[in-house]
Amino acid sequence: MSSVESIEPESRDTPASNSKPDDSSGGDQATSRPKRSPILRFFGLLGPGLVTGSADDDPSGIATYAQAGATFSNGMLWTAPVTLPMMMAVQEICDRTALATGDSLGRLARRKFSRKPRLMIGILIVALLAANTLNAAADLMAIGQGMELFGAGPAQMWSAIAGIGIAVVLMAGGFEIISKIFKWLCLALLAYVAVLFVAKVDWGDVAAGLLGLQFRFSWDYLGLIVAVLGTTISPYLFFWQSADRIEELREEDHGSAEEVSLEERAPAPAEHKLRNARADVFTGMFFSVLVMFAIMAATAATLGRNGTDVKTAADAAKALEPIVGPAAKFLFAAGFIGSGILAVPVLAASGSAGLAGLLGKNWGFDRRPSQARTFYALLGVGTIGGVIISFLATDPIGLLILSAIINGIAAAPFLIVTMLISRDKDLMGKYRNGRLAATLGWSTTAIMVVAGAIGIWTTVTGSA
Repeated sequence: MSSVESIEPESRDTPASNSKPDDSSGGDQATSRPKRSPILRFFGLLGPGLVTGSADDDPSGIATYAQAGATFSNGMLWTAPVTLPMMMAVQEICDRTALATGDSLGRLARRKFSRKPRLMIGILIVALLAANTLNAAADLMAIGQGMELFGAGPAQMWSAIAGIGIAVVLMAGGFEIISKIFKWLCLALLAYVAVLFVAKVDWGDVAAGLLGLQFRFSWDYLGLIVAVLGTTISPYLFFWQSADRIEELREEDHGSAEEVSLEERAPAPAEHKLRNARADVFTGMFFSVLVMFAIMAATAATLGRNGTDVKTAADAAKALEPIVGPAAKFLFAAGFIGSGILAVPVLAASGSAGLAGLLGKNWGFDRRPSQARTFYALLGVGTIGGVIISFLATDPIGLLILSAIINGIAAAPFLIVTMLISRDKDLMGKYRNGRLAATLGWSTTAIMVVAGAIGIWTTVTGSA
């Protein structure tokens, strides 16, 4: 491939019917391979959906959930079952746009919209890149604080080491290596499920919280609901889900150097691929919400009884030790160290892939830096920028508040863009949104419009 960036290698403006791979014998079903157990087959199909769901539970999200449990006990547990179908719908739609077209969300926006709307989308993505850099800085600070809790040395030193190490791996490693690292890092979040078993949980009170019987009408409560929605329905995840799926498609062996969309496959393998992808996405979102529930319930059972003020994931880990013991503190710390290492590259890569695609440039971890200069330049700025900010900043909460405001403003417009793309028959063909996806997707969009407005109001006025 030429070292000069071009949109030609990835252009999908016309269907590649002449280059359709011969996968009528089974393709994705791999009928000639030895049969594996159902459990191994299930874990084998997990990928972009699981990574997206796990990246959603980054240290900033963990701090938000811990704050909800510490401040309102089990009073916000109802948000877990409410956000689950919203997350499933949005991420499945983003995933399906990639599968159906073989293009990322950024490149699809380029194909769908005229110049002026593209300019507005580009401005939003630049704002998203700025928010992601601030969020990555806060996550790097959390990684450093976690290492400090383990007695490994100063937090700032470890923040810098983590950031530089992540940047090196992203620049040097291929997608296959990076995807394996990401999947293993997801296991770190199981630490929060373990904390749930260490704490003495009042399951009757948990049930009341899940049913919404402890709902409160106050600005503090509503403001924290917005924070929970903002950290679960995050704009960067839309771009990551699409980009990560495209990377996976490129890695498949179809005798083609490029990704093969569902439209270019035989009907049976295409449906098989779609089912597997949906299982991956739904599993990832369920795992994400399970972790969210575990953190809220565990902190409600411990910190919520003492009125502990939690502003960071490290605050929660420190506060757990005198109540439950050192095991809980170390489990909590291990969880947000692992989730931070997973989330930082996702934050940096999502906006980079989105903007590169919108500009018609090559992107992806499977491309060398010389083949995707814009993507890697944006990736480097986001990652190294996060390292510099984490080294200089002293208030991670301030960073998270600012990034949350930007995300709150950007979430609804990005959802509108995604919904317009996913219902377009010319782009999506028979894989465009059905009635259920459209209903859930537009309902989520409406909810995020209201949540964003409340979030901006409470932040500007200081009501929360």
